[in-house]
Order: sequence, then C-alpha cells, then structure tokens
Amino acid sequence: MSNQNDFKPYIPAEKVTPEITVTSIVMGIILAVVFGAANAYLGLRVGMTVSASIPAAVISMGVIRILMRKNSILESNLVQTIGSAGESLAAGAIFTLPALFLWAAEGQMAKPDILSMTLIALLGGLLGVFFMIPLRNALIVKEHGILPYPEGTACAEVLLAGEKGGANASTVFWGMGFAALFKFIIDGLKLVSGEVSFRVKGFAGEIGTQIYPAVMSVGYICGARISSYMFAGGVLSWLVLIPIIVLFGEGIVLYPGTAPIGELFAEGGAGAIWSTYIRYIGAGALAAGGIISLIKSLPLIVKTFGGAMKSMSGAKIGGDLRTSKDLNMKFVLFAILVLTVLVWLVPAIPVSFVGACIIVVFGFFFATVSSRMVGLVGSSNNPVSGMAIATLLITTLILRALGTVGAEGMRSAISIGSIICIVSAIAGDTSQDLKTGYLLGATPKKQQIGEMVGVVSAALAISGTLYLLDAAWGFGSDQLAAPQATLMKLIIEGVMQGNLPWALVFIGAFIAVVVELIGIPVLPFAIGVYLPVQLNACIMVGGLIRLCLDKMKKNKEEKEAIVNDGVLFCSGMIAGEGLVGIALALLAVFGVDKALDLSAKLGISSAISDIGGLVLFGIIILTVLKFSLWKKRKDI
Repeated sequence: MSNQNDFKPYIPAEKVTPEITVTSIVMGIILAVVFGAANAYLGLRVGMTVSASIPAAVISMGVIRILMRKNSILESNLVQTIGSAGESLAAGAIFTLPALFLWAAEGQMAKPDILSMTLIALLGGLLGVFFMIPLRNALIVKEHGILPYPEGTACAEVLLAGEKGGANASTVFWGMGFAALFKFIIDGLKLVSGEVSFRVKGFAGEIGTQIYPAVMSVGYICGARISSYMFAGGVLSWLVLIPIIVLFGEGIVLYPGTAPIGELFAEGGAGAIWSTYIRYIGAGALAAGGIISLIKSLPLIVKTFGGAMKSMSGAKIGGDLRTSKDLNMKFVLFAILVLTVLVWLVPAIPVSFVGACIIVVFGFFFATVSSRMVGLVGSSNNPVSGMAIATLLITTLILRALGTVGAEGMRSAISIGSIICIVSAIAGDTSQDLKTGYLLGATPKKQQIGEMVGVVSAALAISGTLYLLDAAWGFGSDQLAAPQATLMKLIIEGVMQGNLPWALVFIGAFIAVVVELIGIPVLPFAIGVYLPVQLNACIMVGGLIRLCLDKMKKNKEEKEAIVNDGVLFCSGMIAGEGLVGIALALLAVFGVDKALDLSAKLGISSAISDIGGLVLFGIIILTVLKFSLWKKRKDI
C-alpha cells in the first residue's frame, strides 16, 4: 500500500502545462452535450447509463495529439472532465424529471417548462460539485492506495497510453457512424423491424429480441454477469408471471385493469398484461432493490461520513503546491449558500424553505456517500436509485405531514428528489475525475472549474432533450419506458394518494428479497423484471459477445486490447444511436418522419421485416467483432 506522501504524479507539481484552454473548453462542452443527450436517450430506453469518461478521454487525446499535434495530457484530461459531467447529469435527471411529464399526460398538472428543468439540473449539478470539493483531500489524497476509484484510474491509464490515442479515437467514431446508419435504417426508413418476438400457441408467454446497436452495446460494456441477471428478470416476467396471470385470471377483472384478463390478453397480447400488471411488480422489485442496496451500504455510509468529517479538519497534504490547490473554501461555502437560497426562492423551482433544508442535509450526506462508494466499487455500482428512493419516501412523508399534498406536493417531492439524485451522480463523477487528475498531476482547482463548465452546458442540453423526446414519443411509451422515473412517480403517488395496487408491489418486493437471499445482485434483476424481455435479450446478446472475447485463449495484453477496443466501439455506438434517436425525435415533432417511412411505400410484410431485422442484427454483431477481435493492430 503506497503512502500518499511518497506519491509522485505523472506531471510534477513544479511543472506547469496547459489545462484550461479554448480547445479543452470547446471540446469538453461538445462532448458533455453529445454524451449527455445520448445517455439521456439510452437511460430512458433501458434504465441504465454508461460512463463517458474513457470515450471522452480517447476522443480528446486523438484530436489534441493526432490532429492538432499537441502534446498536452492535462489538456486532454480537462476535456474528459468537462465531457463526463454530461453523462452524470443525464443519469441523475432521467431517474426523476420525466415523472413530471407522466403526471402532465394524466392531466394531474401542467407540463414542466424547459426553464424549470434546466434550473433543477443546473443547481443540482453545481451543488454536487461544491459538496465534493471539501472531500477531495480526505478521499482522494489521504486515502490514495486505499480507495482505487476504478473508472478514474482506468481513465488515467488511457490518457497515459497517448501513443494509441488516434487509433482508439477512430474506433469510437466508427462506432458512432455504424450505429447512426443502423438506427436510421430501423427507425428512420423502417426497412426492418426493430423488435422480433416469438410466441407458442396455447402459451401466454413471449420471447424475442430488439435489434438496436446501443442496447446490445450496454450488454457488452456491462458484461455477461450483469446482462444475465437482467435477462433472468425478463424471463421471470414474460415466461412465468404473465402466463400465470393469464392462466388463473382469464375471466377476472383485477385492479388496476378495467377488463377481464383474458380479454386484455386477446386484444394486446403479453405486452398488455405487462403494462397493466407486471410493471407494478417490477416497480416493487426495483424499490425493494434500491432500499436493500442502501441498507447493505449503511455501515460503510456511517463510517464514510464520520471519517470524511474528521479528515476535513486535518491539515492539507501538499501545502501550496499546484497539485494541491482547490477552489477557495470560503467561495465554496458561499456558493452552496447562494445555490440553496436560489432553490428556495426561484419561482420556477417548486421547493419550499423546508425542501431547501432537506436538499442541503441529504445532498451533502449522499454526496459524501457517493464519493466514497465510487472510490470502492466504481460508478456503476453506486446506489443512486436507492438514495433517491429513500429521499423521496422521507420527503413525501414530511410534505404530507406539513399539508403540502396533491399536485403541489408531488411536484415539490420530485423536484427535491431530482436535485438530490443529480447531486449524488455528479459528486461521484467529480470524485472519479479528481482521482484521474491526481494520478496525472492536474490542478484540482482547474478541474473543479471544468466540472462546473460541463454541468452548465449539459443542463441546457438535457432539459431540451427531455422536452424533445416527450414531444416525439412520450415517456412511458414503448420507445421510452423511463423505468426509474415511473418508479419514482409510483412511490410519490403511493404515499400521497394511497392508490397503488399494493398487492402487486409487495409481490415484486418479496421477489427482490428472495433474489437477494440467494445471492443474486437485486438491482439488475429487478430492472430486468420491469423492462420488456425483448430489450433484456438484446442486452444479453452483447453480454455473450463480451463473454466469448473474455474467454479467448490469447495472451493477457492481446485479450485486453481486443476487449477494450470493443468497449470503445460500443461506447461510440451508444453515442451514435442516441444522437440519431434525438434527430428522429425532432423529425417526428415536425411530422417529417412519415415521409421517410419506406415500409408502407414498398409494401414490406411483417415477416420480411422480421427476417431483415435478424439479418441486420447479425451485421451489427459482425461490426463489433470487426473492430475488436478482427481489428488490425501492431504486435502486442
């Protein structure tokens, strides 16, 4: 275990190299907007986002080193610092804010405006950055060698491998291009099916797969284990629970349905049963999973918070060296005060004084927890959903006790939950970025400014993206399931109005308990229960490709290069499909999408469309192998 006093970064503290430049700011803002919008689209489709730090790092390294012929690793680091903020802000925002649109669609309240969503995302993001700054010395410096910060360390390694930056960056761009083409063929021209399903006569279950490159890429990046847990949840829902409901309830009208189950199935198939009943079971499993993950983390949470508070009072390590300079602490405390007052007083944010106090207390607590958790287990395992669920339950109970109920209470609860969710996500991202900077020898103050730049640019982009996607397809639709936001909506309604089908919710909760007891990670399984099995199957295909590459009999260096190239290509595919998805949403809003639809004009039957979809899926898989397993690279 290394002593932090003996640690020497790649760029010595005495050496000053470019960091905040016009190039780094402009590139960082572009990547924050691109990855923020793409991850918002992806998260609303599949309920998961992926880290943008490493793709942003290789793109910045490729452009700065290869195209601009500059040798400035800290400039590239600042680009990924700004760019990754967009992905984290998206993750926090999509978990909660779409609930406002869902209520508006039901006529319970007016649709939120872009200004209010932008301010919620902006203020939450800035609070997340400022809450983490006092913790840097405690978590990044004093616990160097103890907290690994996996994504931050990996990002530093990518930047240090600068000679390969150009080739790696091209892999990301190839992924973006191919996915954009595939997405346009499937959802723009509609030449092939985006989803293929199979049914057996006399059995109410259904299985199939989606054809989308981004969904498959999620499985590749997450790996076979996580993908299999999600797929297992989907199998339980679509091949066990749906057939049981249809078999035993054929002539029964069961709340929240308004027609006999047999009639419902005859008209809408397994999908109708899923949307009427299974999503409540999935919501119960997700809520229980979030609470279980939070309870399991409680000992660590208490230890983390106590240790961080003690170490914050200690002397700064490194004195006045460039690599030890944070933003002025008086400025940080003043900024937190101003942001809290704005949350309370700005009319566009429906949060009272009590709500603002809840945000400060829970926000700082969960920022501390999030910063420590990502250091131990990585950003992917950070229980942001569990923190958001706990916050919403407590907040809604407090608001109800104070008499703030109805539409006003629900809007206030989701706004508070949104800000705290964004705080947690951004605090975790800031920690990973500061770890990368610590290893490379970046100036913390400049990185902290970069985080703020990324938050501001991403907040503007994501609020517009949410509005656009809702206008095109609507949240809760087949195109945009918005699973976490639907869950948050159900929790608030359940506390405020008491109108949930609690029997279904409790069934889901106890399924989650059983899964946890047998040692399966409950959150990915619960997401699988909630989401359509076709989506889970597509993710599983990506996981199986990754498994095959992981099991190859090659030397360690060659295997790592193949797998990492696949990660970069899949990251590019996620970004490419997300951007085309947003472009198609824009066309749908203006009614141009129908002019592109060739399926009706060419008279393509559903059977031919399904076969075409499966052929295209095979081509998508081959492109992943082409840029990973079959990629030409120098001898390793």
